Amino acid sequence: MKYKRILLKLSGEALMGNRQYGIDPERLTEYAKDIKEITDLGVEVAIVIGGGNIFRGVAGAMNGMDRVQGDHMGMLATVINGLALQNALEDADIKTRLQTAIKINEVAEPFIRRKAMSHLRKGRVVIFGGGTGNPYFTTDSAAVLRAIEIEADVILKGTRVDGIYTADPEKDINAVKFDNISFKDVLSKGLKVMDTTAFTLSQENNLPIIVFDMNKKGNLLKVVSGENIGTKVNQ
Repeated sequence: MKYKRILLKLSGEALMGNRQYGIDPERLTEYAKDIKEITDLGVEVAIVIGGGNIFRGVAGAMNGMDRVQGDHMGMLATVINGLALQNALEDADIKTRLQTAIKINEVAEPFIRRKAMSHLRKGRVVIFGGGTGNPYFTTDSAAVLRAIEIEADVILKGTRVDGIYTADPEKDINAVKFDNISFKDVLSKGLKVMDTTAFTLSQENNLPIIVFDMNKKGNLLKVVSGENIGTKVNQ
């Protein structure tokens, strides 16, 4: 395996499958199988998951809700998704721990860096819920922050698109895919990979990002093996 320790970033919307909202158990099962493939090969896996399938703080703020209150609701949504993913992983016989940035002791462990790294070394998948624990920060920022803290080799951003394009490939048939691109070029071209805070943090810490289609079976294993899947962003 090219990468020994990865941080897998999943959007909340990814868990919806073909539904309009909520969580699709079949999609969770598919993800669990893909993750088991790489953990069986010794890859250490940490996961950050969004909450957009349940609630988005930004959307709430646009409709008149207090932004801080909305963001806290979004953090709780990520914990719900984390619990669902934990259950699917354990059904696949993968030892898993859920850690949260906000204390919910009856539900999950609090995030403690040393404890998280110990879990990873023991072969447990660690799911980080609750974002960064602070309003105004996205789960993209949480993903980069946790990846740096646990000394991950790479951030794998699993999406429904097979990489980064010059334009939205779902709207522009002439969009061209990048196989590799630098942090500098992403910024100069105005391409959307992650929010600016997260992306800048990744750039400053020289942490590569690979954007790939998580919904295609076998892609996760291919990426971790070093195959040219998706788009790699690095220096």
